[in-house]
Amino acid sequence: MRSDWPIYVRAPLFPTVLLLGFLYLGSRCVRAQDQTPRQGSADCHVEAVDYKGWHAQQISNRWVQLIIVPQNGGRLIQVTFAGHPYLFVNPKFAGQYFPPTIGKWFNYGGDKLWLLPEGNNDEQHWVGNSDLLDDGPYSFRQLSEGKQCEIELTSPADSQTGIQFSRTIRLNRDSPRIHFDASMKNISGHTVEWSMQSVSQYNTFDAASSSHFNHNFWTFTPVNPSSSYLNRYHVRFSSAENPAASVRNDGLFTVHYVHMAAELWLDSVAGWLAVVDGDAQYAMLERFQYEQSKSYPGKASVIFWTNGPEMRLSSDGIPSLSADDDDGPYYLEAELNSPMCRLRPGESCSFETEWFPTRAGKEFHGATDSGILIHPVQCLRTENGKLKISGAFGVFFSGRLVAHFYDDHGSSLGTMAVANVSPTESVSLETEVTPPGKPVRMSLHLEDENGVDRGSLQEVEIPGADTG
Repeated sequence: MRSDWPIYVRAPLFPTVLLLGFLYLGSRCVRAQDQTPRQGSADCHVEAVDYKGWHAQQISNRWVQLIIVPQNGGRLIQVTFAGHPYLFVNPKFAGQYFPPTIGKWFNYGGDKLWLLPEGNNDEQHWVGNSDLLDDGPYSFRQLSEGKQCEIELTSPADSQTGIQFSRTIRLNRDSPRIHFDASMKNISGHTVEWSMQSVSQYNTFDAASSSHFNHNFWTFTPVNPSSSYLNRYHVRFSSAENPAASVRNDGLFTVHYVHMAAELWLDSVAGWLAVVDGDAQYAMLERFQYEQSKSYPGKASVIFWTNGPEMRLSSDGIPSLSADDDDGPYYLEAELNSPMCRLRPGESCSFETEWFPTRAGKEFHGATDSGILIHPVQCLRTENGKLKISGAFGVFFSGRLVAHFYDDHGSSLGTMAVANVSPTESVSLETEVTPPGKPVRMSLHLEDENGVDRGSLQEVEIPGADTG
């Protein structure tokens, strides 16, 4: 992740041919359902598509397809990686559009921008529901295509909040990494203060059953060791004793999805969250830059929401479950918050995030710059003097794993390629190598197809090393 990602404030910047153009545009509109990546093309592409009845735009490369519905609040409605769709798309509203309607909320699904703090306490809280920012038609502009695809979505100017959203989405041709740059501009004549929120609804439906949720669906984020919350997380909504949420011994906060309404806040400083479908064995890592010196809404940088019936108490203190307001769909929201932005008229601030789709397994042991750990790395010395290297990973880039060896003085003894890898396949490493010299440490790095070192998956000591 770039180190120069903090939120910043900036001042505003000041007949036959037509027929052929229409024919060209018409030829570019295709159906997106069950569409596969273009074969034989190394570039990324932007094109108009029909998706479940919506007039949509698709950004794609050989790894992923992103479907965007500008009219419906600028939503990124679906992300498909290696044939696996990640996001919840509400079948109740598929292909439909409803203009902003007071007192309503049209949950189309997908991923969108939101404002915080939320509520109806005063003008410094956003009521949400169906308004211009959530349901208004966004403009769409293609900025580039080929080596790099980039599009821009711009919301209507909302006089109620004084905010106008703008969001660029970028996809390079050589990896499945998805980059977002969101900004909000104060279009009012007075100072406003808000936080931007990236809200992603992940599909938790059990594909093997027509009426049940996925019982092997999880989210993870590291807790803050110096958390402001009593239990290192805060139950904003639902029962305080929520068995679906817990903090593991390794410092990872986890939510095991159950179909019950709950909202869980974390002041995580690590800069990432992971969503893992243990049944399908796919994962998504969402990454952001935490800013220690800035204030966050309610101190939360990460929020998880699980949908479903609500736990309520009667006037006599008897608990019961409410009816399911969502009428049965199953989804989990992963939400990333920007710091609070205090904006004078005409000023803007930005919030950058990245997504990395990859493969997963039945376990999860953390994330690094280059991938996720399904099983931690082990490097053991064998009786014949070789080293046995093992582990399981989901990687973010296609390329090769390279072992870096170090002696007891920290000096490099050399490197050795140990496996070719791809984000579309989980990596199960089990190999023996003859190491250079007498290493006491080994770090397993990922080099991409262009030879760029994307960082270490894990660094481990080698037990029984002879340092003589």
